[in-house]
Amino acid sequence: MATKTKSSKKGVKAKPKKVVAKKVVKKAALKVSNVFQPTKLKLLRPVPSDIDIAQAGKLKTIMQVAQELGIRENELELYGPYKAKIKLEILERLKSKPNGKYIDVTAITPTPLGEGKTTTTVGLSQALGAHLGRKVITAIRQPSMGPTFGIKGGAAGGGYSQIIPMEDFNLHLTGDIHAITASHNLVSAALDARVMHEKDQDDEKLFNALCPANKKGERRFSPSMLRRLKRLGIKKTNPNDLTPEERSRFARLDIDEKTITWRRVVDINDRMLREVEVGRGKDEVGHTHMSGYDITVASEIMAVLALTTGIEDMRERFGKMVVATNKRGEAVTVEDLGVAGAVTVLMKDAIKPNLMQTLEGTPATVHAGPFANIAHGQSSIIADKIALKLVGKDGFVVTESGFGADIGMEKFFNIKCRYSGLIPHVVVMVATVRALKMHGGGPKVVAGKPLAAEYTDENLDLLRAGLANLERHIQNARQFGVNVVVAVNSFATDTPAEVELIRKAALDFGAMDAVVSTHWADGGKGAKKLAEAVVKAAEKSSNFQFLYPLEDSIKSKIESIATKIYRADGVDYSPEAEEQIERYTRLGFDKLPICMAKTHLSFTTDASKKGAPTGFRITVREIRASVGAGFLYPILGDMRTMPGLPTRPSFYDIDLDMENGKVLGLF
Repeated sequence: MATKTKSSKKGVKAKPKKVVAKKVVKKAALKVSNVFQPTKLKLLRPVPSDIDIAQAGKLKTIMQVAQELGIRENELELYGPYKAKIKLEILERLKSKPNGKYIDVTAITPTPLGEGKTTTTVGLSQALGAHLGRKVITAIRQPSMGPTFGIKGGAAGGGYSQIIPMEDFNLHLTGDIHAITASHNLVSAALDARVMHEKDQDDEKLFNALCPANKKGERRFSPSMLRRLKRLGIKKTNPNDLTPEERSRFARLDIDEKTITWRRVVDINDRMLREVEVGRGKDEVGHTHMSGYDITVASEIMAVLALTTGIEDMRERFGKMVVATNKRGEAVTVEDLGVAGAVTVLMKDAIKPNLMQTLEGTPATVHAGPFANIAHGQSSIIADKIALKLVGKDGFVVTESGFGADIGMEKFFNIKCRYSGLIPHVVVMVATVRALKMHGGGPKVVAGKPLAAEYTDENLDLLRAGLANLERHIQNARQFGVNVVVAVNSFATDTPAEVELIRKAALDFGAMDAVVSTHWADGGKGAKKLAEAVVKAAEKSSNFQFLYPLEDSIKSKIESIATKIYRADGVDYSPEAEEQIERYTRLGFDKLPICMAKTHLSFTTDASKKGAPTGFRITVREIRASVGAGFLYPILGDMRTMPGLPTRPSFYDIDLDMENGKVLGLF
């Protein structure tokens, strides 16, 4: 690890220069619009820490990044000199422009340490833009602050393949996650308050409170109320015209408290909030009940943000979010609570993608961050659509899917691509020596503990035994009709014989190419051959197809994923899951795609089962509905939606240098 003296001093001295040079850079960029200028890396050995590299990086102003892409100044909202939001109006201006090539970076089943998908995504983008001269945009999720302060760390990439400013990326950025937290908890407050008020008031009093008369005796419906009336089939627009029966139907939601599924969220790993009792205040006597907190990125509002295609679509999706059912078994929605419009107002800025840059000056969009287990784990459709137009037909948009290909890639294809209408051209499958050794029977890998010698010493037999995991993931990608390029993300302890064994096996398994990449240590230069392979694969024809049609039954879709992707022998359902399948089918939710929630550490529901296991079944414990986001998610095994802090979290090392204001110890 490098000492702080040289790189840190340079980072400190460079800041004032960047601010002073802002106008000069902007003026120059206006003269030579759309001409990309790569940022040169100064590679140090040994490779410094991620934060030291990031803070020593040379930042372009975000205006220069935008102008090189062809984004106009009036299409940006600046958040300081190095980050901005892109206004959605840009899509109208670019609507006739052809899309670029769409690349999804995924991985084999990872170790708990992760196998470098984001680092590969960034390194590949740097290689395409800074070394091959291709127009490129990296499109990735914004990370949750919970894991950043816990044990996982951030998600800006690593080494010489990072998004910068790294501190902004991993912390508040432009406040999108805070907007989701506020929006979600507004719904929680509205739901609990509505249940309480309905218990305390008869129908007439409830109606009068919802539609109070002014001094002239006039009443009015709010826009959200008019939407509820339409859903109820009541065509009247004057509250005074409603019959007593219609007033009761309109005013009383009659929520069955046992069916409430909407909890609260916070963007911190707070295990003590997993289950809480609410309503213990003196003014809420008699209204106590159990609730709990999930991490904000598990909120359905986050999933809606990632899957929406525009502000009107987002407003409709918010209204469709189901919070419970009433005592007649009908869905109760956020629209019924009257809060969908207010949620949209809170989210009106969050819907705009964030623009940043890589260490080598290539542009990046950072937008949305849905939980990769409970939700679909992809960056936003809106960011990808804007990026594909900006790079044009000869350019590339490189995005990534959360977790291994059995979860992330499958959800990318069956959910995200289905709603976006975008067709992927290439899958980049990231593999590492250490992960394949683990799948071959290597010792347990534990985050925060040193790797066993089996992972750092050459062991071809152990590696060979784990190759079946890579084979299955390649086969799964090819089921969708997409060309596969394997990226062997190489670490310093890998031997030439080990990486060559993976490369040859990948070709035998059906990959179009397999390339050893050293982007962590070498930046884009280390991924140049990978980029060349991706360009070549993107030019080849493909025949993309979904795994299942939406018209299939809920069980049929679940079983398609279980048998064709996981290779399970079949699926078993708990009595609760059977009841939920019947209810969702009756409510008309059965035509939604499926978003499986299971461990990312195995093809099975048992995280200890490595490699490419066969002869197993999976059990669906329960099924939840994210109707606004647009999917059903079966729970396989015990899935936690609120992580916990370890004894020694990462926040011990995070502090602020009081002399220069720099963040210390982020990773």
